[in-house]
Amino acid sequence: MKIGIIGLGLIGGSIAKECKEYGYEVLGCDLNTVHAEQALALNLVDKMVALDQLIAEVEIIGVCIPVDLIANIIPKILDKINPNQTVFDVGSTKKEICDAVRNHENRNRFVAAHPLAGTEFSGPSAAILNLFRNKKNLICEEELADKDAVQNILQVFEVLGMQSSFLNPNDHDKHMAYVSHLSHVSAFTLALTVLDIEKDEKLIFNLASTGFESTVRLAKSNPTTWSSIFDKNRHHLSDALENYIQHLTAFKKVIDEENTTKSIEMMDRANDIKRVLKGIVVNS
Repeated sequence: MKIGIIGLGLIGGSIAKECKEYGYEVLGCDLNTVHAEQALALNLVDKMVALDQLIAEVEIIGVCIPVDLIANIIPKILDKINPNQTVFDVGSTKKEICDAVRNHENRNRFVAAHPLAGTEFSGPSAAILNLFRNKKNLICEEELADKDAVQNILQVFEVLGMQSSFLNPNDHDKHMAYVSHLSHVSAFTLALTVLDIEKDEKLIFNLASTGFESTVRLAKSNPTTWSSIFDKNRHHLSDALENYIQHLTAFKKVIDEENTTKSIEMMDRANDIKRVLKGIVVNS
């Protein structure tokens, strides 16, 4: 089986590395010449090729480039594929991408996917084995793709060790705004707040506990990548931020009022996230 990966950053590089380990022949394509050289040097791919050559030679094509570029390139790839090839993407937002290919004559060969995995690092050097192991993958509008195309991509994600489920694009983007994108905004904001208030950088380093480090970890993420995600999901993210700001304001109020009873009540409610993350559902 030959698979082509377009974009050899953290996600694309990790997919390539895992597939190569499994026995796939992996072709890579990356317009960033430094990334292309690194991907070869790190043995993430068998060879780097131009986009047209990749499309001509492989059976499965993975588009792993920044989300603001995906909707533009996938129709161009679909223009050139044959009926036996399958194309998938790994974008963190899905509605715009799905809309861009909805009326394409080869829409049936495209599978919109989103593996829920990553780190705060970027580039080919960040690619690692087992990044996706035991994580979840989301697929949108699978009903618009051929069954064998969906099966091909499910198999790829099974190789990565992921469990796949299905969600419509709008629900996907809405939920991602709350459970992923908002977390990154919060981390960036926390980092900005600390850097703004505490001018002694050595003191930050010496006093930062594991709690601060783990909370602010996402602020080390690639700004170019995340600015694109924020932009593409700005409507849902704005709603999420509005709700988040209301909770911040409520916390400030009870602290200003020295209302420890109310703050404990709010934190007790927040503690319920432990149950949710364990997958324990309470019927309402």
